[in-house]
Amino acid sequence: MIAKFFQKWRGLSQAAEPPPRNAVPPSTEAKPDTDIYWTPAMAEALETWGEGNAWDEIQFLLATTRGRVLDIACGTGKTMQTLGQRFPALELHGCDISDFLISKAIQRGLPTDRLRVCDATQTGYPDGMFDYSYSIGSLEHFTEQGISDFLKEAARLTRQFSAHMVPVTRSGRDEGWITPHQSYYNNSVEWWLKKCREHFGVVYDIDSRWSDQISTGKWFICGHS
Repeated sequence: MIAKFFQKWRGLSQAAEPPPRNAVPPSTEAKPDTDIYWTPAMAEALETWGEGNAWDEIQFLLATTRGRVLDIACGTGKTMQTLGQRFPALELHGCDISDFLISKAIQRGLPTDRLRVCDATQTGYPDGMFDYSYSIGSLEHFTEQGISDFLKEAARLTRQFSAHMVPVTRSGRDEGWITPHQSYYNNSVEWWLKKCREHFGVVYDIDSRWSDQISTGKWFICGHS
């Protein structure tokens, strides 16, 4: 099923001028700046971040699905709210490491029994609890081991497919851990495919409309078969 669906997907890309070579030198050690997830500025940014790109794209991905869906690193719940209004048949759940951001999700009226404060690498949900799962702009902020643990956990929780939107390099090189604003891994499509295939039997990559000067968005759609 997953193969038939995604063979029909047409990539969405947005042209832009590439940055100067080595414009942002990579750091030698990944040190996630997690404190940002407890700030009002982050909560405010999450209210508009995916407009015109990722929020439209996740709707395409889930348009014909039914069942239970997990938003991994759901933040303030904006994406969950958007999906719930569009697809009321979906049972939407969300988890995030930040109790501050989860409190914002509760304030917007999302059911408290479908929200959880936890580490994305150790969520505590039962095996195969969700038909589908996704993350948007989150996975790249983990350490390399954290990325592997995150994907392993997503594979454990998800029966159908798990979709993850991350930035990839415009240069095609693995630029490693960079710190332009919020630190993250800015690596190649091939690097991310390898990471996903460690835990999923089938992985597709499709373009996102999101982009900035050094990265373009890419969805990695991961299934078990």
